[in-house]
Amino acid sequence: MTHRVGQVLAAVAALGLVWPGEFHAQSSTTNPYRATVGWEKMPSGRPMGTVTGVLPDPDGRHIWILDRCGKNECAGTKLNPIMRFDLEGNLVDSFGAGLFAFPHGFFLDHEGFLWVTEGGSHGDDRAALGEKLGMGHQVFKLTKRGEVVMRLGQAGVWGDGPNHFNGPSGVAVAQNGDIWVSDGHRGGNNRIVKFSRDGKFLLAIGGGVGSESKEAGRFSDPHDIKIDSRGRVYVADRGNSRIQVFDPSGKLLYIWTHYGKPSGLFIDRNDVLYAGDGLSGTDRSGPPDPWRSNFGWEKGIRIGSLKSEQAWVTHFIPHHEEDVGAGIEFLGVDFNGNIYAGEVARQRLVRYVPFRPPEVLGNAFRPRGSR
Repeated sequence: MTHRVGQVLAAVAALGLVWPGEFHAQSSTTNPYRATVGWEKMPSGRPMGTVTGVLPDPDGRHIWILDRCGKNECAGTKLNPIMRFDLEGNLVDSFGAGLFAFPHGFFLDHEGFLWVTEGGSHGDDRAALGEKLGMGHQVFKLTKRGEVVMRLGQAGVWGDGPNHFNGPSGVAVAQNGDIWVSDGHRGGNNRIVKFSRDGKFLLAIGGGVGSESKEAGRFSDPHDIKIDSRGRVYVADRGNSRIQVFDPSGKLLYIWTHYGKPSGLFIDRNDVLYAGDGLSGTDRSGPPDPWRSNFGWEKGIRIGSLKSEQAWVTHFIPHHEEDVGAGIEFLGVDFNGNIYAGEVARQRLVRYVPFRPPEVLGNAFRPRGSR
């Protein structure tokens, strides 16, 4: 290879592009973002707690955020965990006080309904107060005004049957109305469950307390779940440091280990996947999963296109400050490409702003049908 060709290939790799016919493995990654804090304007005396969900409103003018009531738990508080902001960070609405003990998963479906899960599993200290108050182990469907229109599971009662959960961690709704739930959080059921649009149990994959497993189609701490435009189901199998991908019927399609140790997933309108990894390299050894630490990997956000069969990571945003423990978990992206991510240890929201023009980043941030 000549020096000049080497320079050209290096330049291509620096942009995160693939040279046709030359590269067959993972392309190089870049970080075209800068981290900012303080975007949100909270009411006086109301701090931002642990952020467990960020969703762009289809109107393109608002962002929905779910937090744990100014701290890392909502049980016993009177604060609203569901908040709606405009793109300038102004709070325009909030609701949900008294509904959740330990809110975890957050989703906005195609009909405009919000979904929230209760992520505290039985035996976890973070679920204890909620269970004492008769709360937890449920999935909620709400209107954008905060009215509860459906509940799955039984409040305060854990189990692994068709009508119970144990710390459900995430929820996603398919275009046909099928409801997928990752159940559950650390020490929970280690399964995913599918329901019909009216809440009828359809199937479960994996499952049972103490069922943590690295086998294909089994889970260890399935922490989030999302669905792409083709109906494929993506599970952040966090304890196993991988993403498992299923078809709409529950057939396993892929196992991806190149997204680090994913806690939260987000899929935008163009099928670009964002995976938040806030735990890689942190010692999480011990029972039941001695392999969970994922040493040798960096914390951060990994981005890749689901239109590619391999879905290689094309951009990586490293953890932007000195490590103080758990970093980014759940995240969302607005239609301008700004990423909003919650840092668990600091209980704050970080906004990542792209500093390169959209032409460099591709069409990832353009809503479908836009030009």
